[in-house]
Amino acid sequence: MKLKALSLVAGAIAFTLTATSFAVNAQTASPSPVLLAQTPQKGRGMWKDLGLTDAQKNQIQAIRRDSRTKFEAVLTPEQKAKLEAAKQARQAQRQAGQGQRQAGQRRGKGGYADLNLTEAQKTQMRQIRESEKQQIQAVFTPEQRQKIEQYRQNAPSRRQQGNPQ
Repeated sequence: MKLKALSLVAGAIAFTLTATSFAVNAQTASPSPVLLAQTPQKGRGMWKDLGLTDAQKNQIQAIRRDSRTKFEAVLTPEQKAKLEAAKQARQAQRQAGQGQRQAGQRRGKGGYADLNLTEAQKTQMRQIRESEKQQIQAVFTPEQRQKIEQYRQNAPSRRQQGNPQ
């Protein structure tokens, strides 16, 4: 009888420990990629310290959407298909839980690196990116521009410390 009670208690403890770890994982798991894509990126790098207004955030989002449309207009149908396939592959990886970068792993170039862009396309994309950068800079206040400049000047020291922000 003692052996039966002891094995019952040991089983209950094992079950509790296992269930607790699953509950913690369920609570700390990141939300779906769709929710992540729809929420603004708060608390990342310099963006958290700029104190952007809602109007500024909306303007920046509109500028980025416009640039994305212009980027896509530069691509051939084959390149667009390849980019879409890469995007779907990344989404599948994220859903499988493999989308998290590990320390020291660099971020990809958004799928553009593997598209075999012509020099003319690369030039157009650089121009689009530069235009986007200038338009976004125009949205910031002088104080915000100063914070961005300070952030850029301190970037090498953050990299040496291993801090990705």
